[in-house]
Amino acid sequence: MNFEWFVSRRYLAARRKQGFISVITFISVAGVAVGVMALIVVLAVMTGFTDAFRDKILGINSHVIVQRFADEMTDYAELSEKISHFPGVAGVTPYTFAQVMITAGNGGSGGVLRGIDPKSAGRVIAIDQYLKKSSIADLETAKGNIPGLLIGRDMARQLGVMRNDQVRIIAPDGPLTPMGVIPRMKTFRVVGIFNTGMFEYDSSLIYTSIKASRDLLGLGDVVHGLELRLDDIYQAPKISSRLKSALGHGFVIRDWVRMNRTLFSALKLEKTALAVTVALIIMVAAFNIVSTLIMVVMQKNRDIAILKSMGATSGAIMRIFMLDGLIVGTVGTAIGIAGGLSLCGLLAKYQFIRLPDVYPLSVLPVEVVPLDVIIISLSAIAITFAATIYPARQASRVEPAVSLRYE
Repeated sequence: MNFEWFVSRRYLAARRKQGFISVITFISVAGVAVGVMALIVVLAVMTGFTDAFRDKILGINSHVIVQRFADEMTDYAELSEKISHFPGVAGVTPYTFAQVMITAGNGGSGGVLRGIDPKSAGRVIAIDQYLKKSSIADLETAKGNIPGLLIGRDMARQLGVMRNDQVRIIAPDGPLTPMGVIPRMKTFRVVGIFNTGMFEYDSSLIYTSIKASRDLLGLGDVVHGLELRLDDIYQAPKISSRLKSALGHGFVIRDWVRMNRTLFSALKLEKTALAVTVALIIMVAAFNIVSTLIMVVMQKNRDIAILKSMGATSGAIMRIFMLDGLIVGTVGTAIGIAGGLSLCGLLAKYQFIRLPDVYPLSVLPVEVVPLDVIIISLSAIAITFAATIYPARQASRVEPAVSLRYE
């Protein structure tokens, strides 16, 4: 291999009269480097987007929801105790749920009222991280018999309310009278305004204590379901299946993967499509390597014939040109990895790319996955190596007698 390695390096370092080959070799290296760098950055950004969306969703929602089929839970305390000891479950909290109308002054909006237990909800949902100057515990503080309420930033803007302002919530499911259904109404005080950055949540979700929601909805000592937090979010489908078997019939168990399947499938498809598109840059660089090696073979035809006359085998000639392509691919890949990781580091540190308000994120998220970098590197080297096979085989088939006939 020392012989093949020495000759391949000499061929890449072309002399002045063969400077054009050096230029094409440089372009091939640059093409591989740009392709690898772009692919690393694209996958890091798409991974960052997926993880950011997941964190936003799981900050407001639980990992698993347990409900009774078409019924309310009366034995939720015993059920919570049983589920809390289930392997993989980190926290359990009850909740109530209702579609309501919220009004303040001359404004009004529809919303989803979620009654939560302030003592246990913090162990399941991370709403506190989206609150400023308030917390879930503030729902337990009532002034003048007026219960507390948490609403989203967009809903607060629509209603024109701030902290400590009073709002009225109307539940359409009231008592039935000869005159029809009388809606239930109750006054609440806004004790906190959360901002998740996702308009869907900030414009519709309303949080209050379970006690206040029961009073409004006319419920007894019941809840609509249990929310679970898991030790490992990626085990949600497996734990959901085990819970369903353990609890038996009559329960509906949904995990965050199933409830958000459409969103994450779309993000995965977009990530794959972008990766394939950007990978074409590496394919173009591979074609450059093919053309470079073919030109080298054509210009080195006489040299190859002399080497074969001196005893070099066809396999040795083939390895020389395969090493040429492998050097180009490896150097380009190494430069691309260094450039891609450096650019990702700059994007993550300085966050100089700002996103418009239509996105739930203010800056471009970046998250480099080591496995992605390894796969990109190996794939780039494999593609460039495959590009060397045809010109290397052509070089190995050179006949010394034919090539030296007119020399």
